[in-house]
Amino acid sequence: MPQVIFIGNEEQRLVKRLQEGDKTAAREFYALYADSLAGVVARYIADEEDLKDVFQNAFEHIFSHIADFEYRGAGSLEAWATKVVVNESLKFLRTKEQHELLQQDYDAPTEAEDDDLSVSDIPPDVFRQMLSRLPTGYRTVLNLYVFEGKSHQEIARLLGIKKDTSASQFYKAKKMLAKMIKKYNDNNPPRR
Repeated sequence: MPQVIFIGNEEQRLVKRLQEGDKTAAREFYALYADSLAGVVARYIADEEDLKDVFQNAFEHIFSHIADFEYRGAGSLEAWATKVVVNESLKFLRTKEQHELLQQDYDAPTEAEDDDLSVSDIPPDVFRQMLSRLPTGYRTVLNLYVFEGKSHQEIARLLGIKKDTSASQFYKAKKMLAKMIKKYNDNNPPRR
């Protein structure tokens, strides 16, 4: 996901304008961050309509709580907004009726992992589609572990599951994703 680069104190000025209720600043914020934040939501939420709802709720939360945001240097605005988006995504998943996060499976890995799979030749939109095909629980744990840097202990606390369940779902997510990547790479050899 492309990172927004500010020159000088532009980001800090944007924050100040947002906190003062400047509508132009809100449009600028949206233009700068909407794509990357939508990408974060898409990692968690597969259904397009649900994704739009969560994305809208996240932006409402961002704009209604911007006064509470404390600027801590370059990149802190995007980091805070990303955290809001992740939290809104998790909140949605926790309340969704067909909640798959509580699968109580503790299968230990039984075969060697194939770490030689290359994702470098997979277009980002294809990779996002692969992620969206994972079961909700697997996708959520994978995102929290890989992209948010959470431990299985932290994931268990966030999702109300056991640490072993988090580790098991992460392993199974990696295994499913590896099969999809292998199939894609087999069908789409890299051009040299």
